[in-house]
Amino acid sequence: MIASNRIYRSALGILFIILLVSGLTAQKKSKHTINGEKAVLWEQVDIRKQDLFLGPGGTEMMPDLSRITFIADKKGGHSKKYEITDGAGRKWTAKIGDESQSETAALRFLWAIGYKTEVNYLVPTLTIPGKGTFTNVRLKGRPEGVKKGEEWEWGYTPFEKTRQMQGLKLMMAFLNNWDTKAINNVILKNGDEREYVVSDLGATFGKMGSSSLPLFWRIGRSRNKPLDYSHAQFIKDAGKGRLSVVFNGKNRGRILKNMTIADARWLADLLSQLSDKQIRDAFRAANYSSHDVDVLTSAVEKRINQLNRVVDENNFAIKK
Repeated sequence: MIASNRIYRSALGILFIILLVSGLTAQKKSKHTINGEKAVLWEQVDIRKQDLFLGPGGTEMMPDLSRITFIADKKGGHSKKYEITDGAGRKWTAKIGDESQSETAALRFLWAIGYKTEVNYLVPTLTIPGKGTFTNVRLKGRPEGVKKGEEWEWGYTPFEKTRQMQGLKLMMAFLNNWDTKAINNVILKNGDEREYVVSDLGATFGKMGSSSLPLFWRIGRSRNKPLDYSHAQFIKDAGKGRLSVVFNGKNRGRILKNMTIADARWLADLLSQLSDKQIRDAFRAANYSSHDVDVLTSAVEKRINQLNRVVDENNFAIKK
């Protein structure tokens, strides 16, 4: 009887362990799955083959400018925006103003290294019936079947503490994107995937605010100012496995939290695969002048070199 009880208790113990492990495994598998939809932030891509001039839409989604139809004004945000359709009947959001160029280029850098993004193109001159003729108009559209979902907040995603999320946060500092509020983030529903996207990247390629203090962080900030970007500081300090970068944007505490040399190594390995031509193509796609393309390309390459140098100086390599 005693032996039988021991066998019974042992069996229960083994069953408990099996159920516990199964539960943990299920939790691990379902961490990035919500209601049967897979949450996706980043995927591995062949960076050297990415076309940064055409961007994520490629030739397939290039707008047909033969006929533009005004649909409605779009409210909210820093820039004036209109909803339009093109000659093929595809819907676009046309953004007018100083964020159009910077957003077009910034998106291409995120997409180039594997992050999920929107689709956009920069049109040098566009006439919108009833509204006027505008220069440097950013057109944002979505592939057929891709629907806009809810916003997502920094620090509250299924990807926290992953290298991919840390890399995205570091990219916000790399691009000098200080307008990192939740309203600029969106989950795109694409089939059975929920794609976590930074949807508005207009406040990039300028300089951060001069202070991290509330109410004062706005002082000195700019957007789409190539010279400001080229002169702005990126990395402040690194040591003991930690990385300190200049970031005086919104949600600063969540974005800078636990930034490490390992995060810098992961991102540097991706960005270093971009060629000089690819970097130039991103800015050419945004219709920057030849001079500004030179300035911005040099600034981006300088920042990539800074990431590599800080990793090398700390003798850090990701263990396989």
